[in-house]
Amino acid sequence: MKKIQNVDHDIYTAILAEQKRQSEGMELIASENYQSPAVLEAQSSVFANKYSEWFPGRRYYGGQENTDTIEQLAIDRAKEIFHADHANVQALSGAAANLCVYSALMNPGDTILGMDLSHGWHLTHGAPVTFFSKVFNFMRYKTKADGTVDFDQVRTLAHEYKPKIILAGFSAYPRELDYEKFVEIAKEVWAIAFADVSHIGGFIAAWLLKNPLDYGFHVMMTTTHKSLRGPRGALILSKWVVSNPLKKPDDTIENIPTRIDRAVFPGMQWWPHMNTIAAIAVALHEAATPAFKAYAEQALKNAQVLASELLALGYKLVTGWTENHMVILDFSGTELDWSVAEKTLDKIWISTSKSTIPDDPNPPFRPSGLRIGLPAMTTRGVKEEEVKQIVEYMDQAFKNKDNEEVLAELRNKVREISLKFPVPSL
Repeated sequence: MKKIQNVDHDIYTAILAEQKRQSEGMELIASENYQSPAVLEAQSSVFANKYSEWFPGRRYYGGQENTDTIEQLAIDRAKEIFHADHANVQALSGAAANLCVYSALMNPGDTILGMDLSHGWHLTHGAPVTFFSKVFNFMRYKTKADGTVDFDQVRTLAHEYKPKIILAGFSAYPRELDYEKFVEIAKEVWAIAFADVSHIGGFIAAWLLKNPLDYGFHVMMTTTHKSLRGPRGALILSKWVVSNPLKKPDDTIENIPTRIDRAVFPGMQWWPHMNTIAAIAVALHEAATPAFKAYAEQALKNAQVLASELLALGYKLVTGWTENHMVILDFSGTELDWSVAEKTLDKIWISTSKSTIPDDPNPPFRPSGLRIGLPAMTTRGVKEEEVKQIVEYMDQAFKNKDNEEVLAELRNKVREISLKFPVPSL
């Protein structure tokens, strides 16, 4: 990084500090991961210099023979991996992708039926503080006491409010969804079945978790940076014909894939980031390898050990278990909350993130839960035995949250383990 050092020493210093933090600490934020050196190289390539409005073969600017190549590779790889008929790889983020899907398939004031925020959904699924909620009408279903989706409630709300979209997706839900039931209800009310699988896209790519498109969903969105280990971006995947509710006999509205493309450009955004698309293509190439599947299998194994060890120590988990990569600690009724727990773990260089719990008595920005996961540490090579050590250190930190001497000792132990498993790009 000599060029950065010479040009901007302040940024250079910050980068070095972040490298140190990542190398010597543990990333247990369930939505974070590490890009491979190849992905990082693609993202920092000369494609960052190029404007590429529209789509391959239909650009507004000249000099597109190479941008067309990389975008078509990304599209083809996404379609193959996720069993899609169509893929848009230009959305700048998951939030942007969700807004593109909504705008493509709905009119202002139309209704979307999605999961309740405190039960695991994402802010882009209609939180009152977002722009989305000002444009569309969001109805919310919940989970039952056993942690499963209350499909009786989903069906009742669907028939009462006739949503244009029924949304299956989450940000903090540790179970697998029953996609067939969502499709069944969507067909009853002529709704579009849309799945936001941002957190589990990598596990779907590795054929370890269910793919909604295989169960009749019309549209699926995944971010590319979480379990997929790519750059920050998103894929919007869809089918040409899956009992398309927009294609009634008297309906001449265009098919879903075309509407999505037009919502992305020129509807919502203009110039795609071609360097990011190149990096997405590399990440998708990696996701199709046996090495990636082995990684994904290990990440799910690590999550099971994480949950088992926490339960053995008496901690309460949202839904009582995990079927994916994330575990959500429920601190309601205890002296801990997300703030104390998160700050305590920060002191020993373990990064986590807050989470709501079902019907959380606290507000969304001061919730009762803590979401943790091991995709990033699994990328670094951590396996079951190290997971047990990590849980032990977390437990000791919680029990000694006011003892700076003990926390300092734990920080050294965390650093020692972390340095044994280097960050791939460092």
